[in-house]
Parts: sequence; C-alpha cells; structure tokens
Amino acid sequence: MIRSKLAAETKDAMRSKEALRLSTLRLINAAIKDRDIAARSEDNSEGVSDSEILAILGKMVKQRQDSAKAYEEAGRIELAEQEMSEISVIQGFMPKQMTGDEVASAIDAVIAETGASSIRDMGAVMGALKEKYAGQMDFGKVGGVVKGRLG
Repeated sequence: MIRSKLAAETKDAMRSKEALRLSTLRLINAAIKDRDIAARSEDNSEGVSDSEILAILGKMVKQRQDSAKAYEEAGRIELAEQEMSEISVIQGFMPKQMTGDEVASAIDAVIAETGASSIRDMGAVMGALKEKYAGQMDFGKVGGVVKGRLG
C-alpha cells in the first residue's frame, strides 16, 4: 500500500517538476530498496512489509530532525529549512501520530494482552507495540512509560 502511494507521488512530483519533493521521494525509495535487498531470501521475495517501511520512514524523520537542529545551531537556516521540508514530505506517508491518551490506552491494552507483570516483560510489550503501532508513536518516549508501568 505504501509502495503504490510512493510510486504515484513520485510520478506526480516528476510531472509537476517539484525538485525537492522528488529528491526526497527518491531518498525514501532508495532506503526501502536497500532494506529490501538486505531482507531478500528464498522465503521473502516481496521485500519488506509496510510496518518495516514505517520504521524506515520514522528513522528518516529522526535523522532529519537531528540534522535540522545541528544546522540551526550552526546558523545555517536555509539547510535547516530544507531538512524540515523533507520531514513534511516523509511524514505524508506515515499514519497520524497518536495523542498521549491514545498512547497510554494502547500501552495498557498491550500489557493486558501480553500478561506483562514485571520489567522483565518489557521487551515483549515493546515488541507488540512496535508491531501494532509502527510510525504512530515515539518509541523513545514510550519505553519510559512502559518501564514506569511495569517497574
């Protein structure tokens, strides 16, 4: 699903001659293709799944946020703005981010589903959250919340 949307958006960007958008879409395609090649095996001929693509997109957003912050600190505002523009293109392929209340209820539901009762179960809870809610929450922040609930 994400792949077909990405292909259509790339064609549209070519037709409308949107250089920044097109270069960002090509970067996304290249990152997905790299992961496809790494994941290729006899069992997996289709490539990575949509949830893995969302993880790639999330990583790309994080990289650009870090770069934009560094550029701003160095006084390179034009480069920071370019990074922010790329972020907005990438986020167009990601699901809507969950609110704090939605994240809390998702954590509670997964803890109940997995039967987690101690900090030793944190890996199972985080794995289930990443599988169900890839790209919808910041797992860096979620880890602390899960730890607090289980600890």
